[in-house]
Amino acid sequence: MAVQSYLGGILEEPSKMMSQSKIPGLSALPSFIPHRVRRKWRATRSRIRSRQSPTSSISSLETSFSPADTLRSLRTHPWSIYDGQYLILAIVAIFSLCVSEAPGPFAKTFAAAMLMAGLMMPISRQFLLPFLPALTWLFLFSSCKYIPAEYRPTISVRVLPALENILYGANLSNILSAHKHTVLDILAVIPYGVIHYVSPIVVSGCMFIWGPPGTMPIWARAFGYMNMTAVIIQIIFPCAPPWYENNYGLAPANYSIPGDAAGLKAIDKLLGIDLYTSTFHASPMVFGAMPSLHSGWATLETLFMGHCFPKLFPVYIFYTMWLWWSTMYLSHHYAVDLVAGSLLAGIAYFWARGKFLPRVQADKEFRWDYEYVEIGDPQDTSYSMLDIYEEFHPLSDSDDWASGSSSSYSTGGRSPSAGARSPVDDAQSLWDGETVGSDIEPTR
Repeated sequence: MAVQSYLGGILEEPSKMMSQSKIPGLSALPSFIPHRVRRKWRATRSRIRSRQSPTSSISSLETSFSPADTLRSLRTHPWSIYDGQYLILAIVAIFSLCVSEAPGPFAKTFAAAMLMAGLMMPISRQFLLPFLPALTWLFLFSSCKYIPAEYRPTISVRVLPALENILYGANLSNILSAHKHTVLDILAVIPYGVIHYVSPIVVSGCMFIWGPPGTMPIWARAFGYMNMTAVIIQIIFPCAPPWYENNYGLAPANYSIPGDAAGLKAIDKLLGIDLYTSTFHASPMVFGAMPSLHSGWATLETLFMGHCFPKLFPVYIFYTMWLWWSTMYLSHHYAVDLVAGSLLAGIAYFWARGKFLPRVQADKEFRWDYEYVEIGDPQDTSYSMLDIYEEFHPLSDSDDWASGSSSSYSTGGRSPSAGARSPVDDAQSLWDGETVGSDIEPTR
């Protein structure tokens, strides 16, 4: 019996050593390493294990046409406060439906039915859901002209010129537009009247192909909410653009005044067509100078493209400055409008980056190359005097306690806190993957 127990102990010892070697942080780290360093090492290893996910589950697209898959996703979706965004979108869409006089009831019903059908099929829902804010913005923007004038605020004519003189000491728009030339007209229309309208499509394609998985939906939401917020501000605080001051001076404005293409009329005259003149004449938002969505679009595109392609960031900055000059040269915006638009875009971007935007990995080129993604801003891993103090006064003497700490958490693809790292599993649930927020679950 003694011999058998001795042999059994010898045979059992290698298996114990192998099982212990699989647990990082126990046998891998010597005991002389400070307690806090071992805790951070184990927490980091736990986070790395939790964010690993097969490439196919990250970069794959949903191909199902079955509404049953959508209902199944809804039943298993962990609802959170971020899902309240759909209630806000519904309220704005209902308001737009109520005030809009065109198209007719049949066309509105048909469009709503097609949208609901698209949201019920997973293959189309994966694209429609992130673009709902942008669609809601387009609907709100087109219905602005139907809001009765008696329910709309008084148009501010003097506020923007006064701010311009206070902040910059002069009216920069009038200075830049004082000297006209055909070459300058062409240089101005390229960013303002051409690139501006196709750039969101180009950026969306770049985000989808080269950005980390999940980047394109975040870009679409940030773009949509920025535009919707800007239009709401323009409805509540309508302001006259520079061309109004050039045409009417500082006389009070009213909502019967049509839009004006201003400097873009020279392009129509040069080309012998009626493009910009008639388009701006029928604009549903004539007095939406503040904030400038031309500036907001360019700034948001610059920030997102700079996030995915940082080496080309100076090119995007040049484009934004080029567009700023063109808007003032064409007498469509004051400089203060451009600053406000860029500030709104910056808020949308940095909120998205800190909470939801996947980080770019330098060694990955396409979205299909990613094996895992990291959400939000990087966490600060530097040491401070408090860390040194806790080396000698640890909160706990147990290494096992550290493995269950709050630093070892996965968020199921979206994180409500900055710096979280997690796998993005698009095949798991479209409502989880495409909804901005989800509940925090401990890593197993």
